[in-house]
Amino acid sequence: MTPEPENRRYSLRDIARQLGVSHAAVSMALRDSPRISVPLKEKIRKYAEQVGYRPDPMLTALASYRQGKSNPSIQAAIAWINAWPEPENLRAYREFDAYWHGATAAAAKFGYRLEEFRVGRECSPRRLHQILSTRGIRGLLLPPHQIQPDWADFPWSSYSLVRFGRSLGEPHTHLVTADQVANTMLAIREILTRGYRRVGLITELRRLQESGHLFEGGYLLAQRSIPEADHVPVMALGAFPTGQRAKSIAAWIKKHRVDAIFTDVAEVPDLLKKQGIRIPDDVALAVTSVLDAHADAGIDQHPEEIGRVGLLMLNSLINDGARGIPKIFRQILVEGSWVDGSTLPDRRC
Repeated sequence: MTPEPENRRYSLRDIARQLGVSHAAVSMALRDSPRISVPLKEKIRKYAEQVGYRPDPMLTALASYRQGKSNPSIQAAIAWINAWPEPENLRAYREFDAYWHGATAAAAKFGYRLEEFRVGRECSPRRLHQILSTRGIRGLLLPPHQIQPDWADFPWSSYSLVRFGRSLGEPHTHLVTADQVANTMLAIREILTRGYRRVGLITELRRLQESGHLFEGGYLLAQRSIPEADHVPVMALGAFPTGQRAKSIAAWIKKHRVDAIFTDVAEVPDLLKKQGIRIPDDVALAVTSVLDAHADAGIDQHPEEIGRVGLLMLNSLINDGARGIPKIFRQILVEGSWVDGSTLPDRRC
């Protein structure tokens, strides 16, 4: 190789000339493209690191601008991993379906297509890895799951990974999710503003444990701005047998004189109805997500934005060559917005 003068900024073309390859090959290798062989990638990356190559931020911005002005051809796939026992139930949830649509739109912008891969009875984790490896897929999105899948010995170290939400305990990857603390604080503030005084939180004990008590944390933080005489204890439904939930809620409402409920439990309206408690005449109701609940007041978690940001994070990991379980955990929280609805009318009017 011809020696280069010191203290100069190396370009892709400089590296390509020194290694006897095209500058396009260098660019794809540094972006971890599956179109470049692993040995050549390693050779290019090693030399780029040796000469201290750094991307030109102005050229990077120009390339991003040009990409945004064009319609890139779809070149590779991003995998959406569905390990639900009944796979079709995943996107039956409007929230999770919106994750898909947000990620799909963002993927297309970068020249990817989003594909669902189902793991379970017909496809084992080992078989999934074989399929993904054969097709050169290196980026995985992990949507929420109701049950922790048995991933067996799936080689996470071969892939760039992003989770949606906290329901998956494993793999412990970077994640994008709704800001449950901020959303709960926002909801309590909006409910109080509309003339309610005694606002209670109903949640599942299981969800408290999964989410690190984030709904509860937001609720308790919100209570700091409420007179202590109006504080209402959290109602964790998991502490009661299924057949006693409706009566337990009714007793909790009566004991603490609850006039408004904030909840992430979809069955709360039915439980109230069983006890003859009318919404909103007897108690008002708002929910953590207005998409998948029998209530129209509460929080819009902006799930399409969550899906879009998840894909953006994954794309950055792919381009950075970051694979496997991270040593430093990263999470992006998307704040929601309040939505007025008939289940929580404004009492100030």
